[in-house]
Amino acid sequence: MAKTRIDELKSLINKEGIDFVDFKLIDMSGYWRHVTIHSSNFTEDVLSKGLGFDGSNYGYSSVQKSDLLLVPDLEAPVIVEDFAKAKRLSLCCDVYSIVDDKKERFFPSPRGTIKRAKNYLREKGIADRCQFSPEFEFYLFENFQFEYRNSSIALNISNNNLACGSDEEPTGTVSGPGAGYHAVPPSDKTADLRDMIVGFLESQGISTKYHHHETGVKGQAEVEVEFSDIVLASDLTMLIKYVIRNMAHEAGKSATFMPKPLPENPGNGMHLHQFLVEDGENIFAGSEYGGLSKTALNYTGGLLKHGKSLMAFTNPSTNSYRRLVPGHEAPTDLVYSRGNRSAAIRIPGYLQGESKRRIELRTMDGTCNPYLAYSAILMAGLDGIENEIDPAAHNFGPIDENIYELSPEERGKIKSTPDSLSDALLELEKDHGYLTKGDVFSEEQITNWIRTKREELMEFTDKPHPKEYELYYDI
Repeated sequence: MAKTRIDELKSLINKEGIDFVDFKLIDMSGYWRHVTIHSSNFTEDVLSKGLGFDGSNYGYSSVQKSDLLLVPDLEAPVIVEDFAKAKRLSLCCDVYSIVDDKKERFFPSPRGTIKRAKNYLREKGIADRCQFSPEFEFYLFENFQFEYRNSSIALNISNNNLACGSDEEPTGTVSGPGAGYHAVPPSDKTADLRDMIVGFLESQGISTKYHHHETGVKGQAEVEVEFSDIVLASDLTMLIKYVIRNMAHEAGKSATFMPKPLPENPGNGMHLHQFLVEDGENIFAGSEYGGLSKTALNYTGGLLKHGKSLMAFTNPSTNSYRRLVPGHEAPTDLVYSRGNRSAAIRIPGYLQGESKRRIELRTMDGTCNPYLAYSAILMAGLDGIENEIDPAAHNFGPIDENIYELSPEERGKIKSTPDSLSDALLELEKDHGYLTKGDVFSEEQITNWIRTKREELMEFTDKPHPKEYELYYDI
């Protein structure tokens, strides 16, 4: 353990007057959890030995093998929180178990999975680094209340952003299809809050590109961040979502990354930009289609070939598939294209210079566990490189026309994303060999993921949808 890093953090605690230190850890489903110690207990002994916890409550392990340790990764990003009455220092943690009185990394831990994926990339000699940059789309509501009980189903949403002439919201602001995209104040009523969010992120050393109002006229927003290494990108994904939720709460609002929180409104995606680096050079840049290299196209071929099974990790909620509906901007076609936002993989058409050359995966959303999803994405891409999968030869495009205006015959040749989480899990059962290469994922880990998600699906089997009352109550 780096003594200098411990001293740096202790100095930060004293300088900032930090009262508590949070040990933060992701569970299997993608929720962040925490254990808190007083700053006076921030010692080398605690940092090296970690804190014990019940792994069965995290979905990590069975009850009889549930005694685990969370140990902070001192190389991971830290933030100084001031969302509550007391200041906190947040540390991202790894998971360990004790075997024969020795501390060993716990294999099923999502953060352990992404570190193995990063190591696999290097071991194959393909690249030094994998650079990821997610886009965070979310809705900001004034109030969001829901209830689902045996005799009560209710949803109540209050929002005064970009509405026009409703009973509870002011007139004189714009509304209508597409009116929210890059709207300016006074129509954009959350700009100040987004300024505060981005200002806080920058103060914590988290570099951002920009923020803006998104297409949804009911308060949809977006924050984009700069590229970072795959492990750091995973930590930052959790940190940024956490910051957005807490700062929205502080402002008296509710933030959600749910893929489809509102009917007849755009959904929230989490588009992921990515490229590989070898010896400081972006190896996705080249002279092939879209300014990409053959390596980048093979990587793209891997993502598209495994696209259906990949979505069991990148789109792991039932709500994910309410966003992925044909005819909208959220892509449902497993194709690639330059500048075409209806394709699953887009090559940004506005890029200038080889250093910025990249691809963008547009299917995924914020309900994913980023450690597992990012690991699966990298493994699919590497499988494409190792097997030289040419996306054009496999009928994945490129398609530069509006996909929704193609003839029925042309559309019939295009492979589509799964229609449901159930379908995605079936695809994962059939196609997951690319994930177990290099022992990045284990068969047991994948089996447990499928089992857990099917248990989640069972929650819906006997519960009527509110829309069904409208359709069938009087039939």
